Amino acid sequence: MIYESEELRSTLRMIEAEHLDIRAVTMGISLRDCPTADLDSTCERVYEKITRSAANLVSVASDVQSSLGVPITNKRISVTPIALVGEPTRAPSYVPIAQTLDRAGAELGIDYVAGFSAHVEKGMTPGDAVLLDSIPEALSVTQRVCSSVNVATTRAGINMDAVAHMGRIIKMLAERTADRGGIGCAKLVVFANIPDDNPFVAGALHGIGEGDRVINVGVSGPGVVLSAIRRLRESGRRVDLGDVAETIKRMSFKVTRAGELIGREVVRRLNVASGDSAESGVRFGIVDLSLAPTPAIGDSVAEILEALGIERTGAPGTTAALALLTDAVKKGGVMASSYVGGLSGAFIPVSEDHAMVRAVECGALSLEKLEAMTAVCSVGLDMVAVPGSTTAETLSGIIADEISIGVVNNKTTAVRIIPVPGKEVGDKVEYGGLLGSAPIMPVSKFSSSDFIRMGGRIPAPLISLRN
Repeated sequence: MIYESEELRSTLRMIEAEHLDIRAVTMGISLRDCPTADLDSTCERVYEKITRSAANLVSVASDVQSSLGVPITNKRISVTPIALVGEPTRAPSYVPIAQTLDRAGAELGIDYVAGFSAHVEKGMTPGDAVLLDSIPEALSVTQRVCSSVNVATTRAGINMDAVAHMGRIIKMLAERTADRGGIGCAKLVVFANIPDDNPFVAGALHGIGEGDRVINVGVSGPGVVLSAIRRLRESGRRVDLGDVAETIKRMSFKVTRAGELIGREVVRRLNVASGDSAESGVRFGIVDLSLAPTPAIGDSVAEILEALGIERTGAPGTTAALALLTDAVKKGGVMASSYVGGLSGAFIPVSEDHAMVRAVECGALSLEKLEAMTAVCSVGLDMVAVPGSTTAETLSGIIADEISIGVVNNKTTAVRIIPVPGKEVGDKVEYGGLLGSAPIMPVSKFSSSDFIRMGGRIPAPLISLRN
C-alpha cells in the first residue's frame, strides 16, 4: 500500500484532536497443534505456543506506536476455541486451561486473551459442555481471559438449550464476581453468527480456518466522525443526509487506511524480530473498522447520532440515524482496504459511551429501543447492566430475542449483559477504564420462563436455504 504525505498528515491531525486510536492489535494464534490426551501436557503446550508466538508483540506494538505516533490502546491475543483444544483431554473442567491463558498473557504483558469459547449453534459435544460449565469459575479466577459462545447461526438456527444454559451461566458468573459488580460478565459474550477474525474483546477468537499466526487490527474513530459531522453542520451551507453519509464515508476511509498501515507495519517488524520470512511468519489478517466508543467525551457513537439531530439517543429516528452511520462506515472502509473483516460498523455499548449512559438516565433509551437499534449496528446488546434480581430465564429470553435478530437478518448479533448483584433500577455500577459505568436498566416484569424451558432448537429461517 502507498500512503501519500498529506494522508499521513491528516491521520496525525485525527490522532491529536479527534481521539483516533488503534483500539487493538490482536494476534490470533492457532492452538490446533496443542491438544493431547493429558490436561497438564495440553496446558504446557498451550503456554509454550502462546509465549513463543507472541514473545515480541507488546514490544513491537510499542515501537510502532512510538515511531508512527499512533496510539495503540490494547495488545491482545485470540486463540482457537478452547472447547476444541480441551476436548481430547476428557478433563472434567477447563479452568486450568483458562489459568494457563491468563498466565501466558501476564508473562507477555498482554491486556486480554480471548478464545475461551465454544460453537454450540446446533448441539453440544462433551467438550463443549465442559467449556460452558467451566465459564463461571474460569472468568472469576482469571484477569485477562475472555469467553464467547456461539449459540446460533443463520444456517443452523438457534440452540435454545444453549441459550437457556447461558442464562444460568451469566447468573452464576455475576454471583462469583459480586464483590466487583459482577464484572466477570463483562468478559462473556453470547453470539449469533460469530466472526472468526474479530480483534475486539470479549468476543475475539481465532477461527479454525485461520492461519497459524495472524495480526488483526481494530481501529476506533467515533471522535473523527463526530468532528467531521459537526464541521459539516456548522459550515453555513445547506446539507442533507446524503451529504452526511458522504462525509462519514470519507472519514471511515482515512481511519481504515491508518489501521491497515499499522497492522502491516506490526507484522513486518514482528517477522524481522523473529527472523521469519513473510511466508512462514506472522501474516496480516484484517482491519476491523468498527466505531468503538470510550467513556471519554467526544469519543461517543451516541454523540454522533445526536449531532445528526436526534435530541437524545433513543428518540424516534435513532435507528434510522444508526443505520445511516453503520452503512456509511462500511462503504468507506471497503474502499480503503480489501481486507476489512471482524465486525466492522458501529458499536453501541451502554457503559462504554457516556452519551448512551446519559440517554438511559434521562429516560430516552430503554432496553427495548436498544434492541431495535441492534438490528442495524455491528454487534448487539453490549455492556448492559440490569438488576441483580433478574432471573436466569429472563436473561435467556433477552438473549434469545437478540440472537434471533442476527439469525433472521443474516448478521452478527451478541449479548454482553450484567445482572449486577445487589443493584436495582436507579442504581449505577462503576467499572472504570474502558468499561466505564452503567446505570441499571429495567427489564420487563413479565416472564418467558415456560418458553425458555421448552428447549430444543429453533429451526433455521428460510433465507438459510441458499445453495
